[in-house]
Amino acid sequence: MLAAILAFFRTGPDAPRLAGGPGEVDRVYRRWRSSVFWSVTLGYGLFYTTRINFSVVKKPMLDAGVLNATEMGMIGSALLLVYSVGKLVNGFLADRANIARFMSTALLCSAVINLVLGFNTVFAVFLGLWALNGWVQSIGSAPSVVALSHWFGRKERGTRYGIWSASHSIGEGLTFAGTATLVSVLGWQWGFWGPGIVCLLASLVLYHTIADRPQTLGLPSIADYTNEPEPEAGGSIGAFQKQVLLHPGVWMLAAANAFLSVARYGMANWGPLYLSVAKDYSGVAAGSVLAIYPLAEIAGSITSGFVSDRFFKSRRNAPAFIYGLLEIVSLLALYAIPPGYQWLDAIALAVFGFALGGLLVYLGGLMAIDLVSRKAAGAAMGLVGLLTYIAAAVQDTLSGVLIDKSKQVVDGVTTYSFELVFTVWIGALVLSTLCAASLWIFSRLRKATHEE
Repeated sequence: MLAAILAFFRTGPDAPRLAGGPGEVDRVYRRWRSSVFWSVTLGYGLFYTTRINFSVVKKPMLDAGVLNATEMGMIGSALLLVYSVGKLVNGFLADRANIARFMSTALLCSAVINLVLGFNTVFAVFLGLWALNGWVQSIGSAPSVVALSHWFGRKERGTRYGIWSASHSIGEGLTFAGTATLVSVLGWQWGFWGPGIVCLLASLVLYHTIADRPQTLGLPSIADYTNEPEPEAGGSIGAFQKQVLLHPGVWMLAAANAFLSVARYGMANWGPLYLSVAKDYSGVAAGSVLAIYPLAEIAGSITSGFVSDRFFKSRRNAPAFIYGLLEIVSLLALYAIPPGYQWLDAIALAVFGFALGGLLVYLGGLMAIDLVSRKAAGAAMGLVGLLTYIAAAVQDTLSGVLIDKSKQVVDGVTTYSFELVFTVWIGALVLSTLCAASLWIFSRLRKATHEE
């Protein structure tokens, strides 16, 4: 049984080369490159609809007495803890997997879990299934990145990566706007059923629109197709990976991204509840306003590489520091703006999203590559991802506990204060910005080493 499962997910053997000549190879390559790129971009965005949808249903579930804030925090933390470990494990597996089968099956499993949760009101079942959802969710990004590396050369991969990195913002926008509307009309259960049905259908499409390695289709490797030589063979991958584990700059980058994730997932997981409780938004209004920041995040992600290359000579530290300051100011503004000023909230969230998009590219990818050998970029990304989602998991439980502790019942009316959680989120952003700013030291050391 296990052997059959492994065989199903294993990458296929190289097929005989296409017999149609260079013209046929180019035609097939271009068709599959387009299909793979848009499939992993839109597909990974849909992963988020069956992951952060829990944040949209928190208020109606609280009102219905299904779960309390502490239990919700524990459920969110369970997903993120499992997710952090899964990022490492499934990253290794993705290098050996049939990408189409690996990614589409993961989305299918997440869809089924969400469909089941729509029928459930038991905390222990929520906890277990949402943790399992964390594992299949962790599969989404690794096949996407592996697919980009198989189908796009080094000279074009950066642009493609920048666009793909905005895919999670698409999922967040769909969730905050679409799922929130569905929940307000049909009830909290549809916060799970709606995304579950969509992703169930999408997983079947992805199975046919994502391709395995080019060689399994009778095509040359991307290095041969783009006439780009393979990386030099000096030094083993293991040696470079060991250097990553001992590199203080990588650990500092991991800390910066971990602190950033506290505010990022704080807003993603608790933002709808905050706007509903503290600023008297309806469920639809909260979802509509929150949908602004994923849209701005897309712009921040796509333009961040250009900004650092064009205006800072490819140095990421200075723009990362500026984006960090914008992130702090925007979150302070969101908390300070009194209820009734929806347009000011929208502006604050737009700035928050734009700065977040740039920071996710800098702290989660580009700066890691600047610090280490290309051969160990995966190890650096894995280390950064592990610490990032552990921090996000701790945040979710801590935020839930702090919100529950602030609960007050006056004349039968329950109110919550968000002062303590915003203090934690903003403090984490300050620490993230300081950690990112310190990375210029390690960048200068690496540059000096290369010059020697």
